[in-house]
Amino acid sequence: MNARDPLLPVQPDEADAIAQYASRMWDEEIVPKITDYIAIPAKSPMFDADWAANGHIEKVIRDAAAWVESKNVAGLKLEVVRIEGRTPVIFFEVPATKAGSTDTICLYGHLDKQPEFNGWRNDLGPWTPKYENGLLYGRGGADDGYAVYASLTAIMALDKQGIPRPRCVGIIESCEESGSFDLPAYIDALKPRLGNVSLVVCLDSGAGNYDQLWLTTNLRGMVSGVLKVEILTEGVHSGDSSGLVPSSFRILRQVLDRLEDSKTGDLLPQSFHCEIPADRIEQTRTTAAILGDGVWKRFPWACGADGTVALPTTTDPTQALLNRTWKPTLSVTGADGFPELKNAGNVLRPYTAFKLSLRLPPLIDGNEAALKLKALLEDNAPYNAKVTFSPDGRAGAFGATGWNAPSLAPWLESALNTASQAHYGAPCGYIGQGGTIPLMSMLQKSFPAAQMMVCGVLGPKSNAHGPNEFLHVPYGKKLTAAVAQVMAACP
Repeated sequence: MNARDPLLPVQPDEADAIAQYASRMWDEEIVPKITDYIAIPAKSPMFDADWAANGHIEKVIRDAAAWVESKNVAGLKLEVVRIEGRTPVIFFEVPATKAGSTDTICLYGHLDKQPEFNGWRNDLGPWTPKYENGLLYGRGGADDGYAVYASLTAIMALDKQGIPRPRCVGIIESCEESGSFDLPAYIDALKPRLGNVSLVVCLDSGAGNYDQLWLTTNLRGMVSGVLKVEILTEGVHSGDSSGLVPSSFRILRQVLDRLEDSKTGDLLPQSFHCEIPADRIEQTRTTAAILGDGVWKRFPWACGADGTVALPTTTDPTQALLNRTWKPTLSVTGADGFPELKNAGNVLRPYTAFKLSLRLPPLIDGNEAALKLKALLEDNAPYNAKVTFSPDGRAGAFGATGWNAPSLAPWLESALNTASQAHYGAPCGYIGQGGTIPLMSMLQKSFPAAQMMVCGVLGPKSNAHGPNEFLHVPYGKKLTAAVAQVMAACP
């Protein structure tokens, strides 16, 4: 093999070849595999308590593992790692082809899914994949069943061209949509096998548009759980009881008023806020200049009866980006204790329960926030009602901590821009994301010197977790090629 210029690890003709290989693999293998994957309701354990008996997670794990092994990558070793009572993890490793390299690239993805949700287009559904105009619709394809397939394709693209790369390992979990509460045990078990991780590639994030490579700079943390207010042991006639028996819904509103200003949406406890680093504010201004009003116009706003369109909390692009990435925010994502409207009689209900999703700034500890939230909601209940907040997760891991990326090493900053120009014809963009990937803070603690390439295909209107989720296949092809090119530049 001829000596290669370390400042240009991928030549222009090789970049074209990588792109062609990635495109062909997507058309011939990845799209068919993701089509099959979408059809399997592999809901995360938080949403399927009987996941082990139902076998859907096992099915997608086995299918992905079999595909990886079928590619016969030189030296590849794969194991489905299992810990009793926990969701399985795929772990694979591929030896380095770069002479003298002692570092490791860690590639991450997950195969568990969010639940169905409602409101899908009439010809679409969460488990009925449909490929239309370059978009593959269905639950989990973009978030992020493609990751394991794209990761191995990036490795193969380099190997096919004889382009040297470091050792690579893959971690594909099946508990991410439940907050990754199973993952710490696997990270501890696998740590001796991970090696010296110098670059983490996480394909579980989003994109500001579909016109360039986007690097995620920060992620919010999260506390989720069920807030339940009980005032009676059974429902009673509202005509007989209302005015004397306080409404469980009104009590719940009072309890939530401790947490949120209902007029502005601002979270009241200062312990849930953090100072935004100056460099992130500056990056956000740059991103806002690129995306403009698209930051808020991309959402499916409802129209009023008079045709006026609903408005966001702000139309300023910079503030909008900061609100969705650095501001703590409460969402109610589910409710219990309510009969269907058609069966709602004149009964004062005995309890009201809300599923809460509290997004936290990247620098706030998730577990500490969960404990503070529980105390805030439960203490001194109005009318001595029974108020309980039950965080999701397991003992000692009730909240997910967010993540703020370390400063970019010069080699990675250069590689990202070079790869974005080569495959998109535009420079790399930098954007914070409002979602949560617990693995990132875990790996950063374990490998504080590692660089992080967190990216994904969840661009405008892709709607992960909601109806009509889609995978933007043309963007996925380019992302795969860009990831390969960055991996080649890793020292």
